[in-house]
Amino acid sequence: MDGVTITLAFLVFAIIMFVWEKIPLSITAMIVAVGLVLTGVITPKEAFAGFVDSNVLLFMAMFIVGAAFFETGMAQQVGGLVTKFAKTERLLIVAVMTITGVMSGFLSNTGTAAVLIPVAIGLAQKAGFKKAKFLLPLVLASAMGGNLSLIGAPGNMIAQSGLAKINLSFGFFDYALIGLPVLVVGIIYFVLIGYKLLPDEPTRETEDTYEGTPDYSHVPTWKKWMAAIVLVATIVGMIFEKQLGVKLYVTAWIGALVLVATKTISETAAVKSIDMKTILLFVGSLALAGALVKTGAGAVVADTIIGMLGDHPSPFLLMSVIFILSAILTNFMSNTATTALLVPIGISLAQQMGADPKAVLMATVIGGSCAYATPIGMPANTMVYNIAGYTFMDYMKAGTPLIVVSTIVSLILLPIFFPFYP
Repeated sequence: MDGVTITLAFLVFAIIMFVWEKIPLSITAMIVAVGLVLTGVITPKEAFAGFVDSNVLLFMAMFIVGAAFFETGMAQQVGGLVTKFAKTERLLIVAVMTITGVMSGFLSNTGTAAVLIPVAIGLAQKAGFKKAKFLLPLVLASAMGGNLSLIGAPGNMIAQSGLAKINLSFGFFDYALIGLPVLVVGIIYFVLIGYKLLPDEPTRETEDTYEGTPDYSHVPTWKKWMAAIVLVATIVGMIFEKQLGVKLYVTAWIGALVLVATKTISETAAVKSIDMKTILLFVGSLALAGALVKTGAGAVVADTIIGMLGDHPSPFLLMSVIFILSAILTNFMSNTATTALLVPIGISLAQQMGADPKAVLMATVIGGSCAYATPIGMPANTMVYNIAGYTFMDYMKAGTPLIVVSTIVSLILLPIFFPFYP
C-alpha cells in the first residue's frame, strides 16, 4: 500500500478507537505514531518530534505554573472573589468563558487555558460546584476567543501569510467580525443548553493534576504572592512576546523555573503536575497530522469532498463546504494543521472562480477553530481530558451541537462581511 492509503487507514483506526475507548486515548495515539513509523510513512524523528513541539513545551511549563497557583491557595482566593458576584454555576460559566475568550484573543489559546484551568477548579471547589461543568466550556472558549484578533491563533497567521503571497491581507480585528458573535452565542449556548449536556460528575476515573489539600492556612504568604506574581508576569510576557523577542514556551519555562528555584513549589510536585497522558496523546496526534500533510492524504480527503460539488459550484455552497470540511478535519487533527492544509486549496479555488480569497480563507479559519467535539481537536481540549474525567463522548455530546450553532452563525455572517464577489 502507498503512504496515502496507509495514513487514511490509521486515521480511520484512530477515529474508531477514540470513540470506542477500549484502550486509553494516549495509547491509541502512540500506537498510530509507531505504526506510521513501522510502515515507513514517517520517520522516527517525525513521529516523536511532538515531544519538543512548542505547544507541548508550553503546556508542560504551564502545568507547573498552574500547579503552584493552585497548591499555594491563590486559585481559591481568586475563586472566592469571583463567587461573590456569581452565585450560580451558570453565572460562573459566563464569567469563566468571557475571561478565557478575551484573553485568548491576544494570547496563546493553549497558554490561556493552562493558566485558567486551576482558577476554574478553584472556583468550583470554593463554591462547591462541579468542575466538570466548567472545564470544557473554558477550553472551548479559548478556541472561540482565538478569533478575536489577527494574533489570536496560529491558523489566523497562516491565512494571513497565504493572502500576503497574492498581495492581500486581513485587518487586525477582521476575524472578530465573525469570532465575537460566535463567542457570544457560544456562551449563551452553554448557559442554556450545553450546561445540561455536560456530566455532573466525572464519567471515568480522574487524575487531577491540580488536586491538593483544602486547607492552605499553613502556606507562607510569600509563596502565595510569588505564585500570583509569576503567573501575572508570565501572562504579561506572553502578551508582549514580539516586543520581548521571547517565545511563549520560553516565557512559560522561565516562570516555572522561578517557582521551583524559589521553592514556591517543590521539584517533586512540579514534575508530578505534568500529565504524561496528555503529552502522549498530543504527540501521537501530531504524528498523525504530520502524516496526513506529508503523504497528501489530507489533501486527498479535501479535494474529493470539494470535487463532488461539480465544476461550477455556487459561492455560498463552496463556502459552506469549506467551512464544514474545516470543522470536521480540525476535530481529528490540529486546527493549525487543518488551516495549513486548506489555505492553499482555498486560494486556488477562489482564484479559479474569480472570487475574493479573503472570503474563502475566513471560512477556512473560523471553521478550523471549531475543534469542539473531540479531546484531540486542540491542545487545550486534551489538557482537561484527564483532569475532569471526561470521555470522548462527553466532548461529542456537548461539542457537536456547538459546532452546529457556530456553523449557522458563521454562514449567516460570512456572506455579509466577506462576500465572494464584493
